[in-house]
Amino acid sequence: MRRLQPPHLHLDHWTSAHRPLATAIAGRRWPSPVAERHAPPACRDGCACAVPLCVDMERFFKRTRSSGSSSSNEPNVIEQVENQSRVELNLDDIVSDPGLRKPIEEFDITIRDQARREYALRGPCQPNGHVYPKTTFENVDNAFIKDGYNNWKRALERFNRHMGTVNSCHNEARIQFEAFQDQRHSVGNILRVHSRDMEIDYRTRLTAMLDVTRFLLKQGLPFRGHDESTSSSNREITLAIINDIGDKFFSLMVDEARDSSVKEHMGVVLRYVNKKGCVIERFLAVVHVPDTSSHSLKMAIDALFVQHGLSLSRLRGQGYDGASNMRGEFNGLKSLILQENPFAMYVHCFSHQLQLVLVVVAHDNFTVSEFFGYITMIVNISGASCKRRDQLRKIQHDKIIAELESGEITSGKGKNQETSLARPGDTRWGSHYLTLLRLCSMWSSVIEVLGNVYDDASYSANKGVAAGLIEKMESYQFVFVLHLMKYILGITNELSLSLQQGDQNIVQAMSLVRSVKCRLQDFREDGWQIILEQVNTFCELNMIPILDMEDNMLTRGHGRRRGQLITNFHHYRVEIFCQVVDLIIQEMNNRFTEVSTELLGCISCLHPRNSFSQFDVHKLIHLADFYPEDFCGTDYLFLEQQLMSYFYNLRDDPYFSSIDDLGILAQKLVETEKHLVFPLVYRMIELALVLPVATASVERVFSAMKTVKTDLRNRMGDEWMNDSLVVYIEKDIFSTIENEQILQHFQQMQSRRIQLPPLVPTRQSSQTSVMENRSSIKWDKGKALEF
Repeated sequence: MRRLQPPHLHLDHWTSAHRPLATAIAGRRWPSPVAERHAPPACRDGCACAVPLCVDMERFFKRTRSSGSSSSNEPNVIEQVENQSRVELNLDDIVSDPGLRKPIEEFDITIRDQARREYALRGPCQPNGHVYPKTTFENVDNAFIKDGYNNWKRALERFNRHMGTVNSCHNEARIQFEAFQDQRHSVGNILRVHSRDMEIDYRTRLTAMLDVTRFLLKQGLPFRGHDESTSSSNREITLAIINDIGDKFFSLMVDEARDSSVKEHMGVVLRYVNKKGCVIERFLAVVHVPDTSSHSLKMAIDALFVQHGLSLSRLRGQGYDGASNMRGEFNGLKSLILQENPFAMYVHCFSHQLQLVLVVVAHDNFTVSEFFGYITMIVNISGASCKRRDQLRKIQHDKIIAELESGEITSGKGKNQETSLARPGDTRWGSHYLTLLRLCSMWSSVIEVLGNVYDDASYSANKGVAAGLIEKMESYQFVFVLHLMKYILGITNELSLSLQQGDQNIVQAMSLVRSVKCRLQDFREDGWQIILEQVNTFCELNMIPILDMEDNMLTRGHGRRRGQLITNFHHYRVEIFCQVVDLIIQEMNNRFTEVSTELLGCISCLHPRNSFSQFDVHKLIHLADFYPEDFCGTDYLFLEQQLMSYFYNLRDDPYFSSIDDLGILAQKLVETEKHLVFPLVYRMIELALVLPVATASVERVFSAMKTVKTDLRNRMGDEWMNDSLVVYIEKDIFSTIENEQILQHFQQMQSRRIQLPPLVPTRQSSQTSVMENRSSIKWDKGKALEF
């Protein structure tokens, strides 16, 4: 029998019968001439359909030592056998791409069956991102071998001739491959006779351990505190996500961060619209990348798509932060994806842009920058030790009790809770809003704590810092900037919170941005008097001197001789109020340029607000021009009339009259099955909903990564960490997966001592069998240790 060669044929060129077969055995050759004699016959075209299923019968017999061997070599032989038994399969060697995978003979002979099962579990592969050279059509007979097949003019005829009849070599190889997957009826399992009671006990132990595993994974707890470097696979949740996406459009959200072991990871989240019309954001994977260059990220994304069977052609949106490696116009990740798929529209993360707006305001204005510097010092000094924090809580508690007794404040559910100064985040400027609110409510308590620090400090430096902060807090300018920034951050806080929602859509986000811009403009025109009254009232309550706006003051930054005199009104109204508000309005207009783009202008016409008041047929027809792959020439013939019918039908329907959100509109269309009546319009709505708004979901992944992989668990492998994160984040999907699915997957991962049959409950005994299985789970320490 001739030796088989590993095929490097693109799997799309194979028939459906070849795909599972090619995934399991592509790139393999027989290990030795002895194995060739036991191998099944090859197809007449020399293809790799014949699966190397020869059973290593030596493992079923006791190995004997030759009489001529010396006793001194016995320990070496035993050591070699033990070393071979310790060989473990490295899942990094299992590559889905047939042209890149490792040949089977390069694996250790003890793990080759496990490698074949890993290939079989991964299913068919469709490589993406490959450039195939052009070839000429020639009549060749060496089909399905290493050189490949390129005579596509008579492809169907050659396929049919290759497959042959029922008893052909191809079908015999397919049957043997299916037998290879069925471990329960394999030779090794048949030789091991197990009773029904042994299978029940084995299933009981597995189910008990699975329940413990479920609990630990959901809580993000360690399995072994000293070592978690062993990789594991958890494909059921990811498979459920991929099946839910199906052939729908989806968008990609990517961000990168470091873990506790200082390894760079890329988090990937997919956004799509499910069958019910709901916008879903699902965590796909965390991938270790050697560096954060755009080319490395693109290669990691291509490999991830190939691994999970996702097609880049279905990508309709991509959302990243403002880093140059992400949004670069020439070599950024955005540009690399647009070169392959020009319909993957890029949207800069709205939440990230809002943070940049507040950062610019806090750094470009000297007074505001100085103010936030003092805020940080106040928070640090007040909470530098447990003693000071306890003092702050006790003083605030006594203050609340006194106000309740005097009737100044009222009690109620959720009111007057114990609080402390919130530490503002460096990357989340929305957290500064909570800090300012707490400082205003705990003003007198903070002043008293700083006074205690001044009295108890043993060093002059600490006394000086505490005294300087008290003096700064009791100045009119500090109080003015405090109320000004609290008001501005309050305007942007609602937008910041709404952008963190996973089901937020681009139309609603644009509407919220426009609302914030209008509020800021109105605040610039009419907000001066509001702020001035709030500041004066606060100063009266806390005995802070109130300035006369008509008095003169020296300009800051110059000495008294060179300084100019200006009025307090000019300083606070022009140099602080107007300058800060104008700066934030200007930054909002510069950062959120997507609001005025042509694409999003057309998408806004789908908004159902005010009975579809923004509906414009011509703009929506122009919206279809952005996606020529999704709207063919025939669709344009019916699009205009379908849009008009859709508009009149939904506008007059009372069921859709109160809808004010595009996401809810999509759900209502699916509930009433009108998405089948207006398929082209619903396709537009899907394309609008899949566009990403913010990368908050990816950042939550990194927050979960800090919980799962801590400093005490820094030896956790990349794949095991990814599997743990998938379960920890997608708990709702994990709860829907039955134990039987996981047990059967566990059985197929490698050869087990006992092969359990799948449970197929009948109509009458389904509930009884489930209860019996659950009642049979007892914590038997002896059986668990035996397993």
